[in-house]
Amino acid sequence: MSVNVKPIADRVLVEPAAAEQKTAGGIIIPDTAKEKPQRGKVIAVGNGKKDEPMTVKAGDNILYGKYSGTEISIDGKDYLIMREADIFAVV
Repeated sequence: MSVNVKPIADRVLVEPAAAEQKTAGGIIIPDTAKEKPQRGKVIAVGNGKKDEPMTVKAGDNILYGKYSGTEISIDGKDYLIMREADIFAVV
């Protein structure tokens, strides 16, 4: 996938994973009760700070904080842009 957005410094562009539609027991979760996903896929990365190179790369699947990042919409698709420090782990 190609997005014409290049984050600056230590920021990354993330495509959040889809929210769960059903519980393990098969109950359908309404939109108002869905939790925000805390995982996603890195789409683009900045160049890092002067003395801190980036440790994640495009294509990495990551875990991030519940309230991390800023939601943005590009070509009708929702993304998050966040600092690399908001990323907890690469999975």
